[in-house]
Amino acid sequence: MVYVLLLFEMLFLLSTACHAEEEKMKRPRARDIGINIGIFLPGEFNAITDVKGVKVGHCTLIEGEGALVPGKGPVRTGVTAILPHDGNIFKEKVPAAAFVFNGFGKSTGFHQINEVGNLETPILLTNTLNVPIVADALIEWSIEQNPEIGIQTDTVNPVVGEVNDGFLNDIQGRHVKKEHVYCALRDAKSGPVEEGAVGAGTGSSCMGWKGGIGTASRVLPKNRGGFTIGVLVLTNYDGILTVNCAPVGRELGRYAYSEDLPYPFSETQEPNGSVMVVVATDAPLDHRQLKRVAKRVSLGLARTGFYGSNGSGDFFIAFSTAAIIPHEPDQITLKNTVMTNEALSPLFLATVEATEEAVINSILKAKTIMGRDGNIKEEIDIQELIRVLNKYNAIN
Repeated sequence: MVYVLLLFEMLFLLSTACHAEEEKMKRPRARDIGINIGIFLPGEFNAITDVKGVKVGHCTLIEGEGALVPGKGPVRTGVTAILPHDGNIFKEKVPAAAFVFNGFGKSTGFHQINEVGNLETPILLTNTLNVPIVADALIEWSIEQNPEIGIQTDTVNPVVGEVNDGFLNDIQGRHVKKEHVYCALRDAKSGPVEEGAVGAGTGSSCMGWKGGIGTASRVLPKNRGGFTIGVLVLTNYDGILTVNCAPVGRELGRYAYSEDLPYPFSETQEPNGSVMVVVATDAPLDHRQLKRVAKRVSLGLARTGFYGSNGSGDFFIAFSTAAIIPHEPDQITLKNTVMTNEALSPLFLATVEATEEAVINSILKAKTIMGRDGNIKEEIDIQELIRVLNKYNAIN
């Protein structure tokens, strides 16, 4: 009996130790370490999925190591899917708008969004050279759900965003295929969203560190409408990292043009990169108002150190789940309630705050990745980050 008790005690201690080590290995989100950005509160999951009906799915591809063999590997890439609702999106479109801050990118579908004012497919994110393959898969997926596309009715507008993950990934290999797109779409779910080096963010970098997928949300007070704004970012851009107003990139020596400046530095950053941002809301907004919301993403990014370099593809999409636009309306007018312009300011601020926090989450949650030719993008050192934040009184 004594031996049994001792065995149970040993197993308990081992389990506790493993759990403690597992918790130690987890990387925090911004609010886990006291980075509380802005004035509005987040939703339940502090994610784009706080907007009811929105789902996110990832397919992550990590294969091989060592020297680059174009077309074969190593592979550090993936695809991320954002679905606005559970229904047939082609037949039940949602109001949407797109805004291009700097157009050095190869995304597809944005022009039609701005022409007709709606979104009719999920939004997919991947790497630059994979856009045609992913768009083709999204077209096939849409046709499977709607066999009349292109025959009895209009064609479909696939929406795909991208970043260049070629520093870590064999980008010429175009390794994201139809089955990976379908996997991301099939696995899309509500609730907590996986962040960091996952899906389309597997091979991305951000301001000197590993970047990737990040998300955050804000809920307006009831007297401001009580609406939710959710943001998802795919970070792969250059800049000087700023966290809650603290100059982290400068303090830790990672920023562009280091050789020309008086500050000490450890790594020079190339002034290029891209960022994709998706904004969802349940506020009743039309295309014009959603475009105004999408523009505010730029301000949230700027608060993190983003400045829009020459080679940066900065594409933002905003959509509302408050109204459904039928593919074949039974009348010639649509009567949808929309907010007044005077009521939009809190939504603008919520968008800025959620964008800023989503970027920080994308960096905090990303783990170190070694890619092709031994290229490495390191995870940010949490303790060093906290030291800088404390120095500038940036921990709330």
